[in-house]
Amino acid sequence: MVRKTLLLLCGWICVALGLLGAFLPLLPTTPFLLLASACFMRGSPRLNHWLLNHPKFGPILNNWHHHRAVSKHVKRRANIMIVASFAFSIYLVPLLWHKVMLVAMLVVLLVWFNRLPERDNPAPQGESL
Repeated sequence: MVRKTLLLLCGWICVALGLLGAFLPLLPTTPFLLLASACFMRGSPRLNHWLLNHPKFGPILNNWHHHRAVSKHVKRRANIMIVASFAFSIYLVPLLWHKVMLVAMLVVLLVWFNRLPERDNPAPQGESL
């Protein structure tokens, strides 16, 4: 019971952060929605079904779940945010070995992320994401 409650709480927090990310340029939407879906899968199949069938969030999640792919728009936005956040972190840390470690992590992350297949989400009823 406690585990289910924690999963639902985490899922709703991730949905809220994902919703904010749709409007705030520095906050990513997709990772929070994927985490929310994972929490809901284990905590409430009904809420996971709702999230997967949501008109805005559903296509992004289904694209990932069925094809392990992201849209060009998501990939472009994520690349910008990854580079910006790592650049800021590299600027802030004082030790050279921390900077080198962050650059190595940035390279690995960008190589992995940019190797993901691109697949455009079908726009619901003429709308674009």
